[in-house]
Amino acid sequence: MRKSIFLPVFLLLFFCGLTAGSLAGERKPKSSSAGLDLEGMDPSVAPGNDFFAYANGSWLKNTPIPADLESYGVDELVLERTGRKTEALVEEAAAEKARPGTESQQIGDYFKAYLDTAAIEARGLQPLQPTMERIAGISGLRPLSEFFGSQVRADVDALNATDWYTDNLFGLWVAQDLDRPGRNVPYLLQGGLGMPDREYYLDASPRMEEIRKQYAAHIAAVLERAGIAGADEKARRILLLETRMAKAHADRAATGDIRRGNQHWMRPEFESRAPGLDWEAFFSRCGLAGQSEFVVWQPEAVAGLSALVSSEPIESWKDYLLFRTLEHFATVLPRKFDEENFAFYGRILSGIPQQRDRRIRAVDAAASALGDAVGRRYVRRHFRSSEKKRAETMVQYMITAFAARIDRLSWMTPSTRARAKAKLKTLVVGIGYPKRWTDYSGLRILPGDAFGNLERVELFELKRSLQKLNRPADRFEWVMTPQTVNAVNLPAMNALNFPAAILQPPFFDPDRPAAADFGSIGAIIGHEISHSFDDQGSLFDHQGRLCDWWTDADAAQFKSSAERLVGQYDRYRPFPDAAVNGRLTLTENIADVAGLSVAYDGYRLSRKGRKDPVKDGLTGDQQFFLSFAQSWRQKVREDALRLQLATDGHSPAEYRAAAVRNIDAWYEAFEVKPGEGLYLAPADRVRIW
Repeated sequence: MRKSIFLPVFLLLFFCGLTAGSLAGERKPKSSSAGLDLEGMDPSVAPGNDFFAYANGSWLKNTPIPADLESYGVDELVLERTGRKTEALVEEAAAEKARPGTESQQIGDYFKAYLDTAAIEARGLQPLQPTMERIAGISGLRPLSEFFGSQVRADVDALNATDWYTDNLFGLWVAQDLDRPGRNVPYLLQGGLGMPDREYYLDASPRMEEIRKQYAAHIAAVLERAGIAGADEKARRILLLETRMAKAHADRAATGDIRRGNQHWMRPEFESRAPGLDWEAFFSRCGLAGQSEFVVWQPEAVAGLSALVSSEPIESWKDYLLFRTLEHFATVLPRKFDEENFAFYGRILSGIPQQRDRRIRAVDAAASALGDAVGRRYVRRHFRSSEKKRAETMVQYMITAFAARIDRLSWMTPSTRARAKAKLKTLVVGIGYPKRWTDYSGLRILPGDAFGNLERVELFELKRSLQKLNRPADRFEWVMTPQTVNAVNLPAMNALNFPAAILQPPFFDPDRPAAADFGSIGAIIGHEISHSFDDQGSLFDHQGRLCDWWTDADAAQFKSSAERLVGQYDRYRPFPDAAVNGRLTLTENIADVAGLSVAYDGYRLSRKGRKDPVKDGLTGDQQFFLSFAQSWRQKVREDALRLQLATDGHSPAEYRAAAVRNIDAWYEAFEVKPGEGLYLAPADRVRIW
């Protein structure tokens, strides 16, 4: 089961949380001249009552979620398709007789070693013995602090960054300084929890109480499998320790407050502001001994966790560290550890009945560990220059449309409008793949050493991140690989990434009318552009500097519109006892509404005054909005959906599709009338950009 890591809030993902899907055969909808799945619609539903069901109702009724997935829909379908392409590339590398140190050898041997379960079983816990002995030998605060420092890793995997917490006590992110753009600084982040969120430890509801009981049983099961005596008592102590850590953690609202998080500490301040941990020992072991300045994103949490290091019994920390180490490496340890890890994180937390096939996970592991090496092959094989050019043309339509919307804002003052236009003009948009690829020549990947390969990859990425501290910030750096089905806005760098893998059907298809593409990939492009101007992105200027560039009047108008959107989404209730959190999801909801608006304007610009083509009896505008709703097609298991409501900054798919109710053209396209479920009076429609 994939484990989450912290992604700093100034790096905002669009499809944050996608998981690699099953490679089972996808259902191919009946083709239409409009490029839509007409069979998947349910015309018995009035578009104005439930547009998501109208666009997807038959598909929702007739499509089961595969047993090895927590959800299934368009995202997972594209992941399946990308997975098959990636699998072929990885297998080709594995079949080559490649020279040691070449990317083919690295990809092939990483894949084959991960698949070699016989070798993994034969080695047992032997690869972990040195670490286990180090933990057993911890006898005081300094060696404990040194161990924490030795376990720091760089949080670099954007695809897997769906949560606020890193595996280790503190996470590390090296990125552009928000106060002084152009230089990189280390960001220190709260971490150390085994469950997805502090509320899993602190929420008193019966459901969370039951999950905590099952988590304690999981901890004990892991320790028992490692032959540790007194597993039940140790599990009790570990859960108690993690609960105290959770109390020290900042909640999601505090973590999402950029100004509160952007706290610069000089190195000597750590001893006085966060006493407890031996900071000199910690920084020496994680490679930051010479660093003079840090950004401490959750200062209260860092102080609280540091205090626990000295106040909690050493034996409790040693039990905790042993358990976390076993958890961290579960996928490359004997099968009993891998299966137990899935039993809790897959079945209990996400409701997934069946673990994915080991071969599929091996492909994912190789494509993650050697992302750019696999990505180069993916681009050569599956991303034509004509597709890149076509996507770049769409981006230009989007940017032109957004600039026009800025000009039309009656409430925006001239000074703020000029700053907004400057930011839009300097936006860096990456399409398909990065300008500069990662060099893996210093990375040793060995045959038959799945554990060692994972460990060396993590240390390689840590070293690569630390090297950025001596270099200027690179606005062209990517945080995703070309084979990632996702898109990202990087407000601190004023940059966007659209990997090659998301630029394929049904998001992006050169063989269908432009209306469908603008409704799907166009809305994604518009979404990411608008992230630069939402409640988070609007805090950064054109250089990525955190500053106030809005007048007070403009900021008040923007906040008023945002509050109305909070109220709109607060009313969505997937379960009687659980609703969407309009404030937690505000940033993404703003981007959905603004992105759809900009995509529609971009589509109209692309027509250049020409008459819309009617396809399958649908007007251009109807094709556009149906494509948008079908791009959000998804079914989610209840446990996974509840987890999303509690922890994810993105609304569930059906409510993201409901962004249409804020767009005037949608009402005209489907003749939506007052009294229908989604109808909003013109004055109640939220128009932020």
